Amino acid sequence: MSLSPQFLDELRHRTLLSGLIGRTVKLQKAGREYRACCPFHDEKTPSFYVNDEKGFYHCFGCSAHGDAIRFLTEAKGMPFMDAVKELAQAAGLELPAPDPRSAERAERATGLVAASEAAQKWFAEQLQGIAGTEARAYLTRRRVSDALVKAFGLGFAPDSRGKLKAALASFGNDTLVEAGLLILVDDKEPYDRFRGRLIFPVRDARGRTIAFGGRILDSGEPKYLNSPDTPLFDKGRTLYNLDRAGPASRKTDRVIVVEGYMDVIALAGAGIDEAVAPLGTALTEAQIERLWRLVPVPILCFDGDKAGQKAAIRAALRALPMVAPDRSLRFATLPNGQDPDDLIKAGGKAAFEAALQTAIPLVDLIWRHEKEATPLDTPETRAGLRRRLAELAGTIADKGTAEEYKLEFRRRFDALFGSASSRPAHEERSFRERQPFRRGDFRKPPPRPTTPGARSIGKGGVDPMFARAIIAGLVLHPGILAAHAEALAELPLGDPVLERIRDALVDAAFTGRSLEGDGAHSILANAGLGSVADELCQTNSLAFSFLRSDADPSRATRDLGEAIDVLVTHPLIEQALAEATRRLGTTTDEASFAEQQRLTREKREVERRLMDLLQPEGE
Repeated sequence: MSLSPQFLDELRHRTLLSGLIGRTVKLQKAGREYRACCPFHDEKTPSFYVNDEKGFYHCFGCSAHGDAIRFLTEAKGMPFMDAVKELAQAAGLELPAPDPRSAERAERATGLVAASEAAQKWFAEQLQGIAGTEARAYLTRRRVSDALVKAFGLGFAPDSRGKLKAALASFGNDTLVEAGLLILVDDKEPYDRFRGRLIFPVRDARGRTIAFGGRILDSGEPKYLNSPDTPLFDKGRTLYNLDRAGPASRKTDRVIVVEGYMDVIALAGAGIDEAVAPLGTALTEAQIERLWRLVPVPILCFDGDKAGQKAAIRAALRALPMVAPDRSLRFATLPNGQDPDDLIKAGGKAAFEAALQTAIPLVDLIWRHEKEATPLDTPETRAGLRRRLAELAGTIADKGTAEEYKLEFRRRFDALFGSASSRPAHEERSFRERQPFRRGDFRKPPPRPTTPGARSIGKGGVDPMFARAIIAGLVLHPGILAAHAEALAELPLGDPVLERIRDALVDAAFTGRSLEGDGAHSILANAGLGSVADELCQTNSLAFSFLRSDADPSRATRDLGEAIDVLVTHPLIEQALAEATRRLGTTTDEASFAEQQRLTREKREVERRLMDLLQPEGE
């Protein structure tokens, strides 16, 4: 049947979420919400919250998040349609009439699942018979126990063109061809797809067999053969062992991606059940999205050889545009070109866990790959590296995350090659540095202020007018708060009203409340700060892009992030400079003088960065 968005919204509206979850989870009233120990992972202190007004639950410990339908599918393991039917019955809603075409597709899919399940059972029987002797010997050599054979439903396809077809003749050739079990070439008689191979059933998240992989037992090619795409199976969207890894990941708060079937099985034999593998292709965007539904930061574990490292960087570049504050990847490289199976055999579970402990963040892998891509012994090649990094960061859809990547890449570039001070001002503005204490000498004096507000700040450091501009910018662009909340939280602003606005927004960011749309204004209004915040935004006279309604949104958020960095950094430099000047008054050693001069240059540079922000676009 066809379920419209309107029907699903009405179903959620009629479902009291706390009542649904409260049937199996002990909830405690906490203001307008309910809280409890999370049902998705083990914890002693409640971090799981249910909000009836907004109709969702969220765990601040494991990031589990969803509505009534998702709770039934994730926590109870119910199929989607079963969850909808149960909620509709409880809410007194009639399900929409079945669409004839949808009913036909559902009926056909049911037939394909039945054929695939029957094939899995037949393959399993062949493995235990005379024909499966060689396959059983192979599994014994690979230390695959009988328990693992049963858990993964392993089987064997005899080297015959028609034995499976004969065994499943009741389904008809058309169904077996559509399920990918038979091969049909032109108008010739169809024949078995899998012959003389160890069989690995591929299951969907519900545990239904939807496809197969087959490994040849001799030296023939291809080594692995997978089912073709079918109405049930899309290899670019499916992950091997997802049905077992999903529940396991909720207990361990991690999911591990390895390269192949045997790697997954070897890890399961060592007690690591939260592993999955792609199916004969590089990891796709759809598969990465599916992983993020399980955990915020999956670990990708590839072989240490060249092929494994190529697979890792391909996955990294595919994931990069989709990363966000709560979505990233880590990468573990196995030693000496070993795969997980080799490592488990050599050192057991402890050896593999040790390898996982060395996993590096996504940003590290991309930086290392780009840095090692070409020699960096000329200005041209270094400029190429800088451009590639900026372009990669620019592919990230989430603006706050994109800006953080740009800043991080710039920090590393400057640390590797020294100061960026001699570069033209327009380059400096396009690729900024968050940590000015790493800068070196500056050969050019900072540009002169061009507006009265800029001249005021240039003379007196970070003044109250600047602080007001920053807070007004946060009210107008609250989405940037997630990246800067910690830095802002303890910053003394010198104005109780500004600090109250800051605290309300930062608290919202820390507790996960939505700041998008009208979220920030609602939060400030509830705190009695709505009119004050509106007045603050309307009366600020500084010419920052993030205060102008006609500014490019990406530039506004970028400049606001830079302004926050200046606001945080400037008082630290002032304090350090004052201390260095005090020491210089009691000693005349060269080191103290050099430190004072360095900090003086740092102060000028921070003020120059602020002047840049007050320049109109293009100057």
